[in-house]
Amino acid sequence: MAEDEAKAQGNAAFSSGDFTSAIHHYSSAISLSPTNHLLFSNRSAAHASLCNYADALSDAKKTVELKPDWAKGYSRLGAAHFGLNDFKEAVAAYSKGLEIDPSNEALKSGLAYAQASKDQRLMQSLRTLLKKQEPDPEKKKQEVKQRAKAEKSLGATAFKNKDYETAIQHFSKAMEIDDGEISHIANRAAIYLQMGKYNECIEDCDKVVEKGTELGSDYKMLARALTRKGTAFVKMAKCSKDYDPAFEAYQRALAVDRNGETLKKLKEAEREKKEWERLEYIDPMIGDEERAKGDEFFEEKKYPEAIKLYTEAIKRNPKDSKAFSNRAACYNKLGAIADGLEDAEKCIEIDPKFSGGYSRKAEVEFYLKEFDNAMRTYQEGLKHDPNNQELLDGIGSCGQEIIKANRGGTPEELKERLVKGMEDSEIQNILTDPVIRQVMSDLEENPSAAQKQMQNSMIRSKIEKLISAGIVQKK
Repeated sequence: MAEDEAKAQGNAAFSSGDFTSAIHHYSSAISLSPTNHLLFSNRSAAHASLCNYADALSDAKKTVELKPDWAKGYSRLGAAHFGLNDFKEAVAAYSKGLEIDPSNEALKSGLAYAQASKDQRLMQSLRTLLKKQEPDPEKKKQEVKQRAKAEKSLGATAFKNKDYETAIQHFSKAMEIDDGEISHIANRAAIYLQMGKYNECIEDCDKVVEKGTELGSDYKMLARALTRKGTAFVKMAKCSKDYDPAFEAYQRALAVDRNGETLKKLKEAEREKKEWERLEYIDPMIGDEERAKGDEFFEEKKYPEAIKLYTEAIKRNPKDSKAFSNRAACYNKLGAIADGLEDAEKCIEIDPKFSGGYSRKAEVEFYLKEFDNAMRTYQEGLKHDPNNQELLDGIGSCGQEIIKANRGGTPEELKERLVKGMEDSEIQNILTDPVIRQVMSDLEENPSAAQKQMQNSMIRSKIEKLISAGIVQKK
């Protein structure tokens, strides 16, 4: 229907802040449906947004005439009277609406503002009637401060109720009343930041700094304004990706007042930019190309050069398990065991089914003579790739070393295995087990008793662990 289309266009214009177009569309809809109270209500709101309170009042009256039992109509009526500074009628309208809908928060809030303004006007009127002479400059200054303070209080209440538009109006009025108090501008900037109106926030922060510098205001307030400006730029950078204005604002704030909060925000912004740059750098296709170049250097045994290319491949694709596996292989070749192990474990984490990670991890464990661990790692890899020759060969090598260890070795080898075993927390726990200590004693003094105990799988496993570590010698 044409009416619905015009109404929808009006709603869209209203939501975008184009109140003039909204009025035009609502008027078109009204010409098609002159008894629709919703259309008059919406047009009243649009007029009020443009401060056309007389027109807003006319539409609000029509709204309650068409739908006298609709609470929101009285909210529109109260807002129009409030805009015309007719606080008595505003109080009456909001009160009438609350009779219909006692729990309506908008009506309650409107009534509170209207009553406060009505009381304020009454006090002003009484002061005017009682005034017999012009107040002295100091008294006039105090009156200005009190009027601005009243607006500030109303703005704070509106902000607490998340009625940001009303809060903006009150803080703006406070600024008009007392233009020498920069805290009103700072408060409005904070509300703009909360609303996501970042350009308006930045503009107000600049006003705080400019006027505060001129008035010699508290340097901490100036620093807070610059910090808030930086925060607004950070919010904008999530779309623009330009963090430099935020860095500049934060650094200016720190130059004025070096405080922990601003420094923390600067560090967070720097981390955000770094993370954005990292994500922007990701390109798996280029990553594959860099890995292929690294493979060529690896074949030529140029391991440092290969590491550089594998590192670049990982930056381009942090989920490339092959790049981690290949770099681990390079580290292992160069004896950088800790780095090799870290890359191998990262490879397994990314792709648990890829055999390369298990091979690289087992290489490190084999190098460290942790043959049991290496055996388990090779076996885990074979679960995912049963025919992998590298894994099969690794198991064979581990088996040979374990057999060799169980048969003994040179005194130096036995001593090395013993020292290493005693550093193992699992070995230490086994040795504190009284059952195991008895079995160890029986192995020397009562072999038949020990043999009987060894039929228990848990005991046998622990004893084999001690044998592998060189704590117990197999005869």
